[in-house]
Amino acid sequence: MAFDGIITKAVTAELKNIIGYKIDKIYEPDKNTITMGLYGKEKNIALTLCISSNNCRLHLSTHDQKNPSTAPNFCMLLRKHLIGYKIKDIYTIDLERIVFINLENNENPDKPIIKKLIVELMGKHSNIILTSENNVIIDSMRHTSIEDNSNRDVYPTSRYIFPTSQKYSFLELKNFEDFYLKITPFITKYLNSIVNNPEKLNIDISIISNAISNTFNGFSVSFIQNLVKDLNITDISKSSLNIVFNKINEILTLSNVDVYFTNDKKDYYLYTSKNSFDNFHINFILDDFYYEKETNELFKNYKNSLLSLILSILKKYEKRLVNIDKKLTECENMDKYRLYGELITSNLYKIPNKNIESIEVENYYNNNELITIPLDKKYVPSYNAKKYFKKYSKLKNALEVVNIQKKETIQDINYIESVIYELDASKDIQDIEEVYEEISESVIFAEKLKTKKQSKNKSKKSKPLTKNKYVSFNPRKYVVDGYTILVGRNNKENDYLTCKYANKNDLWFHTKDIHGSHVILKTNPGEIVPSEILIEVAKIAAKHSKARASSNVPVDYCKVSFVKKPNGSKPGYVIYSNNKTLYV
Repeated sequence: MAFDGIITKAVTAELKNIIGYKIDKIYEPDKNTITMGLYGKEKNIALTLCISSNNCRLHLSTHDQKNPSTAPNFCMLLRKHLIGYKIKDIYTIDLERIVFINLENNENPDKPIIKKLIVELMGKHSNIILTSENNVIIDSMRHTSIEDNSNRDVYPTSRYIFPTSQKYSFLELKNFEDFYLKITPFITKYLNSIVNNPEKLNIDISIISNAISNTFNGFSVSFIQNLVKDLNITDISKSSLNIVFNKINEILTLSNVDVYFTNDKKDYYLYTSKNSFDNFHINFILDDFYYEKETNELFKNYKNSLLSLILSILKKYEKRLVNIDKKLTECENMDKYRLYGELITSNLYKIPNKNIESIEVENYYNNNELITIPLDKKYVPSYNAKKYFKKYSKLKNALEVVNIQKKETIQDINYIESVIYELDASKDIQDIEEVYEEISESVIFAEKLKTKKQSKNKSKKSKPLTKNKYVSFNPRKYVVDGYTILVGRNNKENDYLTCKYANKNDLWFHTKDIHGSHVILKTNPGEIVPSEILIEVAKIAAKHSKARASSNVPVDYCKVSFVKKPNGSKPGYVIYSNNKTLYV
């Protein structure tokens, strides 16, 4: 649901309780958000003003936000003008999505200074505007002008102009007949379109939500849709519209209303309730809703952008592997070039010393069968022999190098795929940040990560795992019948968990030839672990692997003492022996 006029009115009604509070802190967590710390009535609270096009809103907040080390210009301006000011009044006009916050500074009681903070919550046209007492704009978060195709000027020194609307005011209606008179043209237009389109004879009751939303200020389509659904409206008759009209009026009294969520929890709406609530009930419900929504959006965006970067690297290495395989295929023919060179050299005495396209000679390596050797007609046969020997020598030397390159490239691809698995298994932003931290230390991703952000954070050390260990250690933990099982969340944590943290007698589990987490079963020296516990741990290892959706997954396990990490190997890579395999 959009933060429409009816929600704005409800939130603002609750915010009447912060009148008298003073502003003591102002932050700008991002380019769309201002957070103001308020104190009064022996407690501190925070007021969030957000003008994001998708999540524009205003409410009290209890969730901490990361703030930039250097405050942006608009934040500094608000601090200069508003720190120490007291909230004198907070109100809306009609059902407009505009909140006015009147502020007063009483340092000089004889001549108090009055300012206004105007919060416009209108989708992509949202704004936060600071004005003087006589409505002259001091500054705004976004500047617009008529010259830039805006409907009004919003910039310093211009006068604040209230936005105009072609819609009717619901609050100014005299009665239902007045409401019905104003909504009828829209419904009539819709019904006429049905007459002209016989295939649409099944009348859609969504016409009610569209009609009300397009006729009156302050109502989002989703609010009316949920209202109609809860009222069990099944037609667009006059009596049905009367029921909707009365329910809207009941909600607008704001005496007992609550925020309700749709079944998928992705939308909310205001509706009547029989319960009574605390002063800031709606504010804090919306605070939790938007915090979770924005956290999920940030998580998805961060994850997708990092995944896109990693996949581009993977594509590059896969292309490199294709080129290496082509080179290896060419190396398979190197003996043929040596043979050509030898046969030309041994038959030079009977080959005419002139430029020709090919020669036919006896192959003394194959029962003197005739073989045709192609020649470059630009050169004499003896020079062609030298070229074949040179090509043979070059491919022979390349074969060893290319084999090493192929082995290293396959290892790099396996590592990149393990990072993709880590990213896919990430549960929150912290997990993704640790994946980013890992790849930022790898030469594989160095070129892609050469950004200003990285250079700024280059000197910033990772959170230490233990002394002298630069990796965060917070493995997932399970307890099965008294046995403790630890699961690494990423490659660096896998390394530390297996090679540093685990004891030699602990058991190590990992899916066989499948990317997944290292899993450690803590045991005592000489302890024999029951088979049912081994199976449960193997299931956990399969769950935390790329094969988590598969059945009959092979899981290898052995003592930690049989697990080794080769010098210089990629994070998370180990070799092991004396293992057994379980299928779960």
